[in-house]
This record gives sequence, structure tokens and C-alpha cells, in this order.
Amino acid sequence: MAAPSSADIKNLQGKWVMNKSLSDAFDPVLSLQGIGWLTRKALGAATITQHLYQSPTTGEDNTPTTHIKIDQLITGGLKGSVENRTLDWHYREHTDWLFGTVKGRSRYSTMAKTVEEGKSGGAKEEDIKFLAEGWLKETEDGDIVESYVDNEGNAWAAWQIWGFADIGGERKLTRKFVVRKKNKDEVVRVRLVYDYIGALESE
Repeated sequence: MAAPSSADIKNLQGKWVMNKSLSDAFDPVLSLQGIGWLTRKALGAATITQHLYQSPTTGEDNTPTTHIKIDQLITGGLKGSVENRTLDWHYREHTDWLFGTVKGRSRYSTMAKTVEEGKSGGAKEEDIKFLAEGWLKETEDGDIVESYVDNEGNAWAAWQIWGFADIGGERKLTRKFVVRKKNKDEVVRVRLVYDYIGALESE
């Protein structure tokens, strides 16, 4: 289902399911991240639903910001996970059964700022181009969610943008990832597309 008109990057609360037929294959990302074959195959066969909550909070520097909580539900007997993101661009550590211990940071930003900082920070031009293209005007010119995750143990880093794109004539919540091995010239770039399936029960 297309994203409702009430949903925008600052109002994503609801239930979203990953649309596998519209998304790129995620197995190459998991392989680069060191996830074993059996787990990758189980995840590839599963349906992944995200219950997404957004609420106001106070950031690390005591300024108002947004907290995003994602309860990830996975079919096929696999354990789900909970993601907590405070959008103040401060690193926080997180540990789960799939990726182990990572540190990540997230924020609201704009595409122009992300591109400019990527160029000045030495990001690969092809990574910037992939992340910046293929969005609706509301994402090109408005706010986005930008996230960066670093896994020291398995030596990979992931750069991620959330926004809205026209997919098959429908407005869809979309996330683009660039995942790189830190000690090799290995990279995987993927786009994940999500269908809106309804409001949270608590709403």
C-alpha cells in the first residue's frame, strides 16, 4: 500500500512491511557484514514488518529532538529486534543478535547538506550519487533521516538515507543504504521499499 498523505519524514508512526518485489536483494549486504549463510537464507524467506514509533525527546546536548523506536517483527521463527534512534547525531552503542555490537548516529538533515558534507568528508562520488538520486521532490528539497552505523568487529560501515520515492506510480517510504568494508574496496548499495499496512494499535 502507498504511504498515506498524512505520513511524512517527521510522521512515520505506523506499521510498515518491506516489499521484497520492489526492494533490492539484501543478501549481498548481509554477506558483506559477515552474516552466515543459514541466517541469510532464513531472513531472505521471512516477512519483515516494522512497527515504527516517533516521539519528542531531549538529545545529548539537551536540545529538543526526536526519538524513533522500531520494533522489527520477523516471520519464520527468527528473533525480532528493537532499534532506538535519537536524532541528535551523537554516537550510541547498540548490541543485537544479528549484527553484534555497533555504534550509530542519526539525524534529520537535507539532501543538499548530506551531499555537501559527504563530498567534503571524502565519501566516494558514486556512493553520494546513489544516495541522492531517485527521490520525490519532498525528499530532494525537504527533510530526510540520515544514519551512519559502524561495526568495528566486522569492519564495515553503513550510510543510510530515509525518504519518499515514486515506485511504480505510488509514493513509498524508501531507504537507501551504502555498506562498505572498511579494510577492503568492497561495497554494496541497495534500496529498500516499504508498504504502509496500517496504524499502530495504540494510536
